[in-house]
Amino acid sequence: MTKLYVGRIAGETTDADLKALFAPYGVHSAVVMRDGTSKQSRGFGFVEIDGDAQAAILALNGSEFMGKKIVVAVST
Repeated sequence: MTKLYVGRIAGETTDADLKALFAPYGVHSAVVMRDGTSKQSRGFGFVEIDGDAQAAILALNGSEFMGKKIVVAVST
C-alpha cells in the first residue's frame, strides 16, 4: 500500500470526493485534513492506494479537481 499526498484541494472537498477521484487506482482510504477547532479543510489530504500509485500520480498530478489544480505525490 502506498500513501499519497494530495495538495491544493478545494475547501469543500470531502473524504468521499477524494476516494471517488482515486477509485480507478485501487484506493483503500482517503482523508481531507481539517482544522481541529473550526473543522475547515486545511487544503490537503492523504490517500492510501492498494493499486498502481505511480499511475495515479501520472494521471492526476496537475489535473483540475473541483475547480482547483491539484498536486499528487508520494507522501514522505
